[in-house]
Amino acid sequence: MKRVVILLMMTGVFTLGHLQSMAQNEVVASDSTEMADGDSTAVVEEVAVEEEPVEEVAVVEEVYVEDEPGFHQIVKEQFIAGGWEFMGIVLLCLILGLAVAIERIITLNLATTNTKKLLSQVEDALSAGGVEAAKDVCRNTQGPVASIFVQGLMRMSEGIEMVEKSIISYGSVEMGKLEKGMTWISLFISLAPMLGFMGTVIGMIGAFDAIAEAGDVSPALVAGGIKVALLTTVGGLIVAVILQLFYNYLVSKIDSLVNSMEDASISLIDILVKHSASK
Repeated sequence: MKRVVILLMMTGVFTLGHLQSMAQNEVVASDSTEMADGDSTAVVEEVAVEEEPVEEVAVVEEVYVEDEPGFHQIVKEQFIAGGWEFMGIVLLCLILGLAVAIERIITLNLATTNTKKLLSQVEDALSAGGVEAAKDVCRNTQGPVASIFVQGLMRMSEGIEMVEKSIISYGSVEMGKLEKGMTWISLFISLAPMLGFMGTVIGMIGAFDAIAEAGDVSPALVAGGIKVALLTTVGGLIVAVILQLFYNYLVSKIDSLVNSMEDASISLIDILVKHSASK
């Protein structure tokens, strides 16, 4: 009996010690958790504080980019600074010159003809249906070469010599049509820089008048007047350069068409001579 009572007492002592140790462990764990939460909150607040200056820098950079002027804005400001009187006339020369040049480019491209193909069709038509069939082929083909062929075939009944004279005469007419409008482009090329120089001279006169009124030579006053005066010259030279490029392209295109017309005319005469001999 005594042994049973002793065992019960020892079991109770061990149980109370184990419960006390568990309670202490829970208290320590809760304290460490609260400390960790406090530390994480502090870290988050510090990161938030450190991130605020980064946002301010980004805003400053965006404002700086937006303040940069564009190319069209710079051109507009320089155009206004040069004076609308002469800069407007120079701009008008550019617009009219480009309009004539574009019209000539379209016309000359439409006037281009595949002469080898046309000569082959004319030769086949002469062999199959005679001169009238060859005329129909030429009338249905676009371009100055076909028009010259029509004029030559119309004189076929009068002999080869009359065909040659007709081709030469009508070739000069077609060449004049190809060169139509080129004088206007040449005029605008010469006129634009002359107007620019005139605006420069007038601007310099205005600058010297301002110096005379002030009674003293001010560097800022002279520099401003000279800058405004030279802007018209720059505008006129730019217009002349642009139109000169178009003019040279058109001249080379016309020369190519004229050479093609001459070669095709010689080939047509050879075909007609061969056709006359075969009869």
